[in-house]
Amino acid sequence: MVLSGFAPVAAGSAAAAVYTAPALEALTIADVQKVIAQAVGEARARGAKATIAVVDRVGNVLAVYRMTGAGTTMRITAPTQLPATTFPSEAGAIAKAITAAYLSSGGNAFSTRTASMIVQQHFPPAPSTPGLESGPLFGVQFSQLPCSDLNTRFPGNPAVPTAMIGPKRSPLGLAADPGGLPLYKRGVVVGGIGVMADGIYGFDPNVLDFDKDLDEVVALAGEQGFVPPITIRADRIPVDGTTLRFSDATTSQLHPLQSSFAALGAGAGALIAVAGFYAGTAILPGAAYGTERSGIRVARASEFTNPEAFVLSDGNGANRFPIRGGADAAEVGSALSPAEVRAVLEEAFKIMSRARAQIRRPLDTPAQVSISVVDTWGTPLGLVRSPDAPIFGTDVSLQKARTVAFFSNSKAGTLLFADPDLGVAPTVAATRTFLADNAALTGKSAFSNRAVGLLARPYFPDGEVGRPNGPLSVPIARYSPFATGLQTALIAKTLGSAICTNVPKAPSGQQRLANGIQIFPGAVPIYRGNTLVGAIGVSGDGIDQDDMIAFLGASNGGKKVGSIGNAPKTMRSDRIVVNVGVGVRLRYVNCPFAPFLDTSAQNVCDGL
Repeated sequence: MVLSGFAPVAAGSAAAAVYTAPALEALTIADVQKVIAQAVGEARARGAKATIAVVDRVGNVLAVYRMTGAGTTMRITAPTQLPATTFPSEAGAIAKAITAAYLSSGGNAFSTRTASMIVQQHFPPAPSTPGLESGPLFGVQFSQLPCSDLNTRFPGNPAVPTAMIGPKRSPLGLAADPGGLPLYKRGVVVGGIGVMADGIYGFDPNVLDFDKDLDEVVALAGEQGFVPPITIRADRIPVDGTTLRFSDATTSQLHPLQSSFAALGAGAGALIAVAGFYAGTAILPGAAYGTERSGIRVARASEFTNPEAFVLSDGNGANRFPIRGGADAAEVGSALSPAEVRAVLEEAFKIMSRARAQIRRPLDTPAQVSISVVDTWGTPLGLVRSPDAPIFGTDVSLQKARTVAFFSNSKAGTLLFADPDLGVAPTVAATRTFLADNAALTGKSAFSNRAVGLLARPYFPDGEVGRPNGPLSVPIARYSPFATGLQTALIAKTLGSAICTNVPKAPSGQQRLANGIQIFPGAVPIYRGNTLVGAIGVSGDGIDQDDMIAFLGASNGGKKVGSIGNAPKTMRSDRIVVNVGVGVRLRYVNCPFAPFLDTSAQNVCDGL
């Protein structure tokens, strides 16, 4: 729903030169050796054996080290929709390291314990919090998937000139299992460490106690010398009045650090190869984020008008997702033009530059996000980032855009029916029954990502114990971060392949959901009159901020070109009332209070 009383923001207003790009810092081979040696030393002191992974900021695996005698597998003991419950321990270690690196930035340092706190069915997760809404990033664990078409793949040979191009995929998406911590140099995030020693890949269901987690304390030892500034750690950042968690382990628990890699000796363990992620022959230096080698760089004037914009590059100077027109004219009549796509991206970037950040420190700094635009087939039409946006939002912004373009599409129900994977087709009938509308998923309604997410919660209304699950979710008895319903069912059988879903392809051959779906807010569809023509997705700095940037970006971009905009009000999902004992209206977007740094204006989304 659009909150009432909001005054529209003028199209084209923006602040200039608001960002400082991160310094070009990177992990050296000696740095990675030190991280590993410290982690191994702590594990040894505890009589434990661990698998340790180190990655750079864009997800390149720089080392995977297995201590002699360490377990080679780990288990998921929670309810899961994945076809397997046992995975290689190195997959967990890499996923943890990538999670910590990808969720962090120069303004916030998050860990896998932080991730655990923000993806569960109640926020904060604890036995005493039933009835509260789900975590703000509910579902983000199913991003950065190994099947994603946005995230790049290790070519098998680190000597290949473009081998370090990111963002790299994760073997299991993002991790909620403690034991992943970010690595910083001189205040700049340069990577992450992930540890798997206890053999269980899980999450923390109770943030009210303090765990003695082996993986986490070993990772904390490895992080020493590369710790984030204390002022930006998760435990200095509140969300909805609740301070996030960074680590239950403390430095007082650590044994004397053993920092010499050479002193470990051959008997301590060895580097191991991980197919598709790391060759195992040598420790690698990290790529400095912001360089062509990293795959993320500042945009040229010909690529994007704002000089502070960053884009994804192929390592040879070419923009991987340049602005282009839609490929779906045969279905929509008049596809999004390059000028329209540019207008939406530019206006969204301006809104971001003025927006007050939610998760960044110091307070009253501008938001930093990734922004994606797609056509109705899920074809990427442009992707832009701010200089220091967290890496995770790159893939997630594209997931969000594709999700709303798909669920608002006239063929959504038909396409889900045609997907052979277990648990996918039944969601069509479940949705139509739940909404008491046999025309649901036929393009009748414009679904925002906030609305899709609400239908994908194990309680509806969100968080209210005793209520039924949404039609896109599994019942609460079968729910866990490894079993979210349709989101998981779509990718469960294809997780390790190059294709994320078995939804039928678009006529162009485009995989409509080529990196899975996402089920937390931050995307809206784009319309030309009453015709769906695409979508914008935003991710990186608070879900209400993501909603506002997407919603106002589509509105102001439409005003700039005079031909497109947000969905007609009569079509928006906040017109849908769900009768589950009591009438509950779906939402469309929630824009934050006191949202801008350059004005005291409130209610900035009203009337649009």
